[in-house]
Amino acid sequence: MQLINNLYAYPWNGRGNNCHSYLYRDVLKGKRPHVLVDPGYVVNETNEKCLENLTRLMAEDGIMPEDIGLVINTHSHVDHCGASEAVASAGDTRGMITLSKIEDEYRRGTGLQLHKMIGLKLEDFEPDFYLQEGILSLGNGGNRFNLQVILTPGHCPGSISIYDPQNKALITGDAVFNKSVGRTDFPGGDGKVLKASIEKLSEFDAEYLLPGHNTEFGNIIQGKDKVEENFAFIKRYYSPMM
Repeated sequence: MQLINNLYAYPWNGRGNNCHSYLYRDVLKGKRPHVLVDPGYVVNETNEKCLENLTRLMAEDGIMPEDIGLVINTHSHVDHCGASEAVASAGDTRGMITLSKIEDEYRRGTGLQLHKMIGLKLEDFEPDFYLQEGILSLGNGGNRFNLQVILTPGHCPGSISIYDPQNKALITGDAVFNKSVGRTDFPGGDGKVLKASIEKLSEFDAEYLLPGHNTEFGNIIQGKDKVEENFAFIKRYYSPMM
């Protein structure tokens, strides 16, 4: 669904685990002009066809997987990045895949062992480039569209979030949810590090907070006051325990 301007949101509402996906429309040059953030599973642990569901929702907006030129992964847990290769390889031309270098190193080591330990298959992919903290400038010439990449470790060592200054939207992956935060008890997690990341995120002028998952309190947060209230709630009730 179109959330605001060129930003689309595809929340997951199935029974099993999967992440929310977000898409920027027509921000790249060429045959594959769209950017997808966190494609999620292909098929999840309850055999729900997550990628098929995402593809159907995108098609309702006139967007096909073969139209996606860049897949951004906020982190390397399979419920966020599992369909990266499937999306990038759809169609006659190939899209690109990216994540942070620290996260890619984690994915190939501790992260791989974690997925094996809990019985999940980690779909493989090769990143085309690595994300660094700072401005990710998309498009060409005078039609640049800028996103700000923010390193927000804690849930995973190389997790990133994305700030969209044009739409004042903050995509937080599994760092911050609606009145909750990402878990840090998996290998590679660190509560104190996540606390610092949350402090960093709270400094951004955001009117939309776009989390990686639903919680019992809700989903996407809209409105500057509500975003600020959410950070205040987290700092009050979660930060002292981290």
